[in-house]
Amino acid sequence: MKIIHTEASLGWGGQEIRILEESRGMIARGHEVLVLCPPEARIFEEAPRRGVPVQALPIGKKRLKGAMALRSWLKANPVDVINTHSSTDSWLAALACKTLANAPAVVRTRHISAPVSNNASTRWLYTQGCRHIATTGEALRRELIETNGFPAGMITSVPTGIDPARFAPGDREAARRALGLDPARFYIGIVATLRSWKGHLYLLEAFSRLNAPSSHLLVVGEGPMRVNIEAKIAELGLSDRVSLVGQQDRPETWMQAMDIFCLPSYANEGVPQAILQAMLSGLPIVTTPVGAITEAVTHGETGLVVPPRDAAALEQALQTLMAAPEQRAQLGMQARQVAEARFSFNSMLDKMEAIFQAAIAEVR
Repeated sequence: MKIIHTEASLGWGGQEIRILEESRGMIARGHEVLVLCPPEARIFEEAPRRGVPVQALPIGKKRLKGAMALRSWLKANPVDVINTHSSTDSWLAALACKTLANAPAVVRTRHISAPVSNNASTRWLYTQGCRHIATTGEALRRELIETNGFPAGMITSVPTGIDPARFAPGDREAARRALGLDPARFYIGIVATLRSWKGHLYLLEAFSRLNAPSSHLLVVGEGPMRVNIEAKIAELGLSDRVSLVGQQDRPETWMQAMDIFCLPSYANEGVPQAILQAMLSGLPIVTTPVGAITEAVTHGETGLVVPPRDAAALEQALQTLMAAPEQRAQLGMQARQVAEARFSFNSMLDKMEAIFQAAIAEVR
């Protein structure tokens, strides 16, 4: 197949990483894949580094210029399927394809759990502007069916698949030495883009209450909330116990160095890639029942699940695991088993291939 991914977002996070990892997988299976995005988008820089072809188009805003640029490109470069990812590029692709003869099939991937409007134009976009919708979790699929009334038959849950060879339990002391970390400390970690809904501020509040002077918090990631997080660290007097290490190319090493992984999100989640990466790394997890997270993390079996925006509950869960090394080991072992069985990389590719092929068959 000739597959095009469109992405209007300028940011960087799980959505953009999924696009590139899925593209790499499809290329390895013999498909032709290209990403179209604005020239100023972060994914435009990252795609070549991951071996994914990319081309710049002015599709960062909902403007006629963008729709016409995409239409002209598609007219000159026939493809089989377009996989759209954000609201803006989904609109531009839908409008461009409606004005083209022999237009390719459009598949929309819905990555986050934010509510979808029930107005007529949005309903058209989801039910007429594309052939199929892929969601990154079953909870997101049910929401579109039960709340928005979209046809169940045109929506499939396809959680992001993670490479279990890359993310795996490792030598904790060796990982700490490689990263320059103190081997005697107890490390709690979060790997996430620094966005408000990832819950960093609640994690900092919970961490400040822990009665554990030897504990240290690792914050891996970059994003628009960095200034707010730095201010919170200063306010709580945690400068010597929290490390903001920025975006890292090898998050698997940081996870191998951790004792507990925490992601206290309160909005906009499917099944987060970082959760699956932590599970495959054999880490005990503390998280929240937001989006489709509980499709991966079951309370008491593969992690501890606490209410969102509740620093006290978060603190208690962390304290519980810190005091229970055997429970941490058991949760981590079971987490890896679940992630390997249910969230494999090849399963994601199989499902997306089937969706693309079915959508292409509908337009031919």
